[in-house]
Amino acid sequence: MLLRIFIGESDRWKHQPLYEAIVLKAREMHLAGATVLRGPMGFGKSSRLHTAKILRLSMDLPLVIEIVDTEEKIQGFLPILDEMMQGGLVTLEKVKVIDYRASADTPEPPEI
Repeated sequence: MLLRIFIGESDRWKHQPLYEAIVLKAREMHLAGATVLRGPMGFGKSSRLHTAKILRLSMDLPLVIEIVDTEEKIQGFLPILDEMMQGGLVTLEKVKVIDYRASADTPEPPEI
């Protein structure tokens, strides 16, 4: 299952960037993987344009967080995500995982 979360770069949760809080919580809950993607341009429900263009530099660029795991683990994460988000868009879709492995020389991640 793919959980996709659309938020703004300036969104916060408990004085921490929301995207960081979400990824750290997903890691704490041992979800399979999470990636934050920063968009150079976008708009949401308000239709306000967010852009990285020099003449109109936005301090709130669009971010997409993608989290992949089993449907059960993603469903267990949704109530926690709901508490963290004030606004944004959340989507779910079924995906077919072709391969998921770490390379042999990848060290274990450090404990945070």
